[in-house]
Amino acid sequence: MIGTSLSGVTFISVPGTVSAAGFGYFQVVLGYYIGYFIVAFVLLPLYYKLNLTSIYDYLNHRFGMTAYKTGALFFILSRTLGATLRLYLVINVLQLFILDHIGIPFEVTSVIILVMILLYTFKGGVKTIVWTDTLQTLFMLLALVVCVVYILSDLNLGVGAALEAMSDKGYTQIFTWDLNDKRFFIKSIIGGAFVTVSMTGLDQEMMQKNISVKKLGDSQKNMMTFSTVMVLVNFLFLFLGGLLYLYAGARGITTSGDDLFPSIAVNLLPASISIIFIIGLISALFPSADGAITALTSSFCIDIIGLMRNQKLSEEQRSNRRKLVHLSFAVLFLAFIFLFKWIDNKSIISILLDIAGYTYGPLLGLFAFGILSTRKVNSTWVPAVCLLAPAMCYLLQQMLMSNPGFYQIGIEMLVINGAATFAGLWAISKKG
Repeated sequence: MIGTSLSGVTFISVPGTVSAAGFGYFQVVLGYYIGYFIVAFVLLPLYYKLNLTSIYDYLNHRFGMTAYKTGALFFILSRTLGATLRLYLVINVLQLFILDHIGIPFEVTSVIILVMILLYTFKGGVKTIVWTDTLQTLFMLLALVVCVVYILSDLNLGVGAALEAMSDKGYTQIFTWDLNDKRFFIKSIIGGAFVTVSMTGLDQEMMQKNISVKKLGDSQKNMMTFSTVMVLVNFLFLFLGGLLYLYAGARGITTSGDDLFPSIAVNLLPASISIIFIIGLISALFPSADGAITALTSSFCIDIIGLMRNQKLSEEQRSNRRKLVHLSFAVLFLAFIFLFKWIDNKSIISILLDIAGYTYGPLLGLFAFGILSTRKVNSTWVPAVCLLAPAMCYLLQQMLMSNPGFYQIGIEMLVINGAATFAGLWAISKKG
């Protein structure tokens, strides 16, 4: 779960934000921590009570088949976009700083990496992923610690002195007090909490790991241990970001953003540290992609085409169809990676949060309406509500962006979108 949640975006993008936003991202991380409690003590008991294989089957229990398939399709859309964007970021970094210099094209790199993922997930499924992701996450965290220790040593700083130097540069600023700012602390914390509820608690990829634990109590322990580690690791990534900018300033380097960490690691650090960085980066790549492809295959087979419910098919036929779906998602991933390369936008973490706001919002609204109310909805209109809510939110955001002096929507887009979906579901419902 740690490896899936961190990915290459945390490894590359979070340190890169420190120059522009200081430690402001930690506001969102504090929100994440609150969200993990909601997942552990509200959603997990519900999933265990219903003994779910796919968490979207809850929507079938509560609203019927149309809502169930709508929720699953929104997960498939959001996870496909999010996972391919994370995958693209790491492949692009490897390409720019290493593989271009030895003449390997971006397209060849992408194909090779996806083939490697297919090779070890095709038969093993979630069991294989648990072991490979654990090993890869260990390497990623090891690379993080090694880079921090080396840069501290090279700058001849202790942890306290480094924090003091970062403070002098304004890097350690966590809270934003301007109400109209997109990073206003209340918006960031509340938005972070709902991001966790949506991207962990309402995400089949994350939840399939948790609900595979035999007992609810053990699953809740797993969630709370995971959340504590996540807070500490995210702070360490921000600390690394501050160190990287101090190091860049000391060496007269002007690189910033997503290019900062790889640029310093590959070009300025000793070869041994560069190799550890590359191993860590590759280790960050796989957990965010292998689990996504497997979870998408699982959701599509169970939720969309009802493979497990089809009693006419033999086990061999089911297996063949699962493999075909698995391969199809790998091809779809490849297509999206090429698309992102063509768009070539640098601010990956902000794009990810924007995608979450629009695609997880309807899921948040659906689950919230199901849990918080007893009303019955007209299932036929559920897809229309789930499409209309993000469309209205997009128009609202564009209108506010055209007036910079007014309130600007940030990470709380997810909450607004979920609330709009909730209101739409209320409008098409009756007392139950």
